[in-house]
Amino acid sequence: MTAMAKPAAWSLSDQVVSDFIRQGAHLFDAKVDQQAASDLLAAIRATRRFDETLFLSEAEFDADPQYTGVNPRPGRNLLEQFEDRLGFVEQAPHIVEAMTALLGEGYEILNKKLVCGVPAKSVPAWLRERIHGNPVNNLGAYVKPQNRDVTYFYGIDFHQDLIDYKEREADFLTLYVYLHPVTKSDAPLYLLEGSHRLGGSVFPHDLTRTGEESWLYRNGEHGEANVRQRILTGDGGFAAIWHACTLHGTQPDAADHERISLRYLIARGAARRSGMDAVNATLTGPLSLSDTRKDLDAAGAAVIRQNTVLKA
Repeated sequence: MTAMAKPAAWSLSDQVVSDFIRQGAHLFDAKVDQQAASDLLAAIRATRRFDETLFLSEAEFDADPQYTGVNPRPGRNLLEQFEDRLGFVEQAPHIVEAMTALLGEGYEILNKKLVCGVPAKSVPAWLRERIHGNPVNNLGAYVKPQNRDVTYFYGIDFHQDLIDYKEREADFLTLYVYLHPVTKSDAPLYLLEGSHRLGGSVFPHDLTRTGEESWLYRNGEHGEANVRQRILTGDGGFAAIWHACTLHGTQPDAADHERISLRYLIARGAARRSGMDAVNATLTGPLSLSDTRKDLDAAGAAVIRQNTVLKA
């Protein structure tokens, strides 16, 4: 009797593309170097106090409110000081294999920065009152100019990373790395698996809670989908990637300390074909949008007061 050959084991590349098709995300089993993550975190924390001293006073803000141009940018990005420390992420074999599978050889880093979830105790009382209920509490407008080399947030409603890229096709993904352990209290990412399948949609999104871990997501003429909520907790070195159309958000940081993480946006480079083509071929909605949000006025201030992720 002839022995049957065992089926070949799936490679990480196969798994990543399959996960993106089904879920719009992949959570890595292997961590990046935890000691390197811890050392980078210590160096970051040595640059400032991540507390109420980050912020302008109410009078200072009201004297000259600025809602745009307050995020990190080239020349004002704290992560630029630590370029020589980032190889533990950017050159990690499993990260490189996954990026290559989805984006092809020669993929490009569009953007990389530090993201800080600020705990309630560090947000001035006047500011907590002012931003209560806002769908996107990016705190850049309220921090002192010298501190705007990091993105600070206090809860962000479910959104797509396509939100910042009008007219751009969803040919990129997000890589997120926790530099320290993140529990349910540390503003972990909430990810809606399968939400990418409806393509791009205008923020804020049409979501109805249907269960403890489930939502009904509608995207107008492009249909609706029952999606599963996944809370991304993990140790330092935990890494995850998701599609530009995958809905995700965070609740305010309920811990007594800040949550500091790395966020990369990575896009296809010169490769003509890649795994992302197979992923995008399964989407029922648009791959790009001419308008991505309707929650801000012309100056960039919030005009809609609703926050769905607070119900998660």
